[in-house]
Order: sequence, then C-alpha cells, then structure tokens
Amino acid sequence: MKLDRAGYPFIAGFLAPAAYLLLKKKPTLGVPLLGMAGFMAYFFRDPERYPPQHPDLVLSPADGRVMVAGPGEPGVAPPGDWQQISIFLSPLDVHINRAPFGGEITRIAYTPGKFLAAYDDRAAAENERNEVWVKDGDRTVVFRQVVGVLARRVVCRVQVGDRLEAGERFGLMKFGSRMDVFVPPGCTLQVRPGDVVRGAESVIARWPEA
Repeated sequence: MKLDRAGYPFIAGFLAPAAYLLLKKKPTLGVPLLGMAGFMAYFFRDPERYPPQHPDLVLSPADGRVMVAGPGEPGVAPPGDWQQISIFLSPLDVHINRAPFGGEITRIAYTPGKFLAAYDDRAAAENERNEVWVKDGDRTVVFRQVVGVLARRVVCRVQVGDRLEAGERFGLMKFGSRMDVFVPPGCTLQVRPGDVVRGAESVIARWPEA
C-alpha cells in the first residue's frame, strides 16, 4: 500500500527524533514518537480502489459513515434544488478523496472558516471548505471537502477545466473531516444515515437511465 506524499513531512517529523532517542537508549521517549510515526503512516495510507464502471452511478468520495441522506439542508446545499449526502470521516478512516462522478470541473470555490467538529450541524456552513462542481453533459454533481476540529487543511489537486473519472483521486483532508455531495432531485439515493461507505466503491446515488 502506498502513502500519499502529503504525509511524508508528518512521518519524518516523528520518525527522525524517535530514531535519535532510541539510539541514545531513551525508549520511554523514543517509542511514543515511533508510535506517532506509525499512526501518521496509517493515516496517510492510499489503498487502491476499484470503482464500478457505469455512467449512471454516483460514488462515495471518501471512506466514513453517512450522516445525512435526503433533501439539501438550508444554508448548506448550493443554491437550487439538491439532494444531499454527508459523510463523516474519523481519524482512522482513509482520507484520500475521490471524485464521486466523472466529468469536467466547471467550478472550484474555497471558503475560509471555522474549525468546528465535522459532525456538528453548523460545520458544513461555517467551517473551512472547498467545493468542486463537475459536469458531464446535462448532469452536474457538487462535492465539498469540509475540515473539522483536527483537520486544518484541505488539499485539492485539480483545477477548473480538468476532467475527472469517477473514483479518481483529487485530494485529501488532514485529520478527521467531512465530505458533502449534492445531486439533483432526479437522482435516487442509495444510502441512509448510519451506513458505512468506502471511497470510490460504494454507490451513494444513481441517475435515472438516459
């Protein structure tokens, strides 16, 4: 399993002093730091995923637990008529973010904000976040990276005009966070609150057949 490059400074930041302290025969100090280096490697793991290949599917953009699956929440959903799926990521979940739907990126909007707990009802509207709009023909899906108490940075590695495949990696969030996905009313939601989902593999919504 490979590691995301964003994790290298964190892993090295704990591993180097751990190695030094262990060489100096100070295990009571070195072992905890070694454990933290191991946790950082675990957090930034980037496993391979195998997205189902079907143009009518909307996939989960991240690993985690579904918090919301229903009508778009006022003040949270983009302007217009949307259905919303919100996924909470714990610090133990894979934090690589993947495109829930394939198409061209037409808009990216970064909004600075607070660092409330990602499961807080206010987080989606008040926290720091990054929103991506993807369009394929007459179909549009919006997905949003939302930071939490521990997640203090959104990493987005795409830009307007890029084309994404469903399930393709596009970024990550550091240390516990939330993903929101917004689909039009014509889509059928495939998840309920409490469901556990896997990024790029779990189907969270389905477009009506063309």
